[in-house]
Amino acid sequence: MNASVHRRLNRRKRRIRRRLEHQPGVERPEPMMAASNIHYELADRTRAIAPGGIGAIHLLARKVGLIQDIDRDLHLLKRHMPYHESDHVLNIAYNLLAGGSRLEHLEVRRHDEVYLDALGAERIPDPTTAGDFCRRFSQSDVEQLMDIVNEARLRVWKQQPEAFFDEAFLDADGTLAPTDGWCKQGVDIAYNGVWGYHPLVVSLANTAEPLFTVNRSGNRPSHEQADVYLDQAAALCRRAGFRRITYRGDTNFSQTKHLDRWDSQSIRFIFGIDAMANLKDLAEHLDDLNYSELERPPRYTIRTVPRQARERHKERVVAERQFETLKLIGEEVAEFEYRPVACKKTYRVVVLRKKLVVEKGQLWLFEPDRYFFYLTNDRTTPASEIVFLANDRCDQENLIAQLKSGVKALAMPVDNLVSNWAYLVMASLAWSLKAWSALLVPEHPRWGEKHRAEKRSLLRMEFSTFCVALIQVPCQIVRTAGRIVYRLLAWNPWQGVFLRLVERLQSLRL
Repeated sequence: MNASVHRRLNRRKRRIRRRLEHQPGVERPEPMMAASNIHYELADRTRAIAPGGIGAIHLLARKVGLIQDIDRDLHLLKRHMPYHESDHVLNIAYNLLAGGSRLEHLEVRRHDEVYLDALGAERIPDPTTAGDFCRRFSQSDVEQLMDIVNEARLRVWKQQPEAFFDEAFLDADGTLAPTDGWCKQGVDIAYNGVWGYHPLVVSLANTAEPLFTVNRSGNRPSHEQADVYLDQAAALCRRAGFRRITYRGDTNFSQTKHLDRWDSQSIRFIFGIDAMANLKDLAEHLDDLNYSELERPPRYTIRTVPRQARERHKERVVAERQFETLKLIGEEVAEFEYRPVACKKTYRVVVLRKKLVVEKGQLWLFEPDRYFFYLTNDRTTPASEIVFLANDRCDQENLIAQLKSGVKALAMPVDNLVSNWAYLVMASLAWSLKAWSALLVPEHPRWGEKHRAEKRSLLRMEFSTFCVALIQVPCQIVRTAGRIVYRLLAWNPWQGVFLRLVERLQSLRL
């Protein structure tokens, strides 16, 4: 970022800080929001859009080769009159980034003349055309699109520092995508009585990127096809240069018939395993000396003076009304060797013993201990660390929640299983573009610590917050000979990061 832009950003920051700083004075005679006599007029010469950050996202898609790869390798249209495959794919992803949440919202985008000019487009597909495009996909086409996106992902990863490739944590989980549609092919009733689909998500925990998303019928088990896509994710990570790979999953993903193969491939795995009677018997017959207390690290570090804890009103109400409530009073870990029936090798089982009591008013009624088991081929990491690593997999639930409620990628708006799978992949691309923009934010040595913190914040940011901070940036659009100029009309605290990202993208050579 050049010195002139830096000075202008600082001036804008100082102006807003002067307005926001607390200045005690006399009592105000009227409310702070005192605007009146408001009028609206149509602008003749100044043309602007609210999602001004969409230009940076389009620049990112072009620079990482995503647009070129889609048009070269995805063949769904016999003739391009007028749209190419990349126009359809990015149209769906950009709609979600620009504030839309349904296919119908494409109608608003295509009637926004300035939005079209900002993307250099004469027009964009309407909702019906976008739905028809989703229906053109076969299963092999969807898998081809995921491979295309992952090729672009490799180029983004290539820009990361050497430490990035120490270890790849690959998480797998299933989630339900309910739908009220009566005519959607592939829907079925799930274990909880809800009709819908049951997508599988395989993600890289390091960056919270969905590497593979697979749509399945609602009654399919969580682990179905997980081994296939975990293997594909591992192959992708090996191509990227990751030196170590770890698979993680809950008890539905123990995948015992594949463990010997993964162990022979030097893939570390940490899976939950059901608390079966034989495992509980082994854990109960361990000597108490084999158990050690599990001390969990604090959730966060207090940077200022500790504050007095507020009263826990729920606990007070529960105690007053003599409700029974389950309380954890301690955790212990131990380990033993175990060979699953489908395996030829023995593996390490880490057992977590939770000591519980039932509290009723002032009475404590002791409950039998509960056991949780983790199956792993890692024989060197301390048992407590294995538990923490297994628990970290729960962060994938946050990613799935974002894909559901933030991106709206699991809306399943089309009429059959494969077309909804295609929509899921294209919509998930919006989240991947968010992650890539965070990964490509430059870190200057002078401000290294600050820039790394900003990069981490962007990477962990919720989708809606990211859109407000970096996409919903009002910009005037000026089309000149050979250039489309986005003039930022307002300042926000992320504008410096945004401009550094744009500067990096403009000079990026992959």
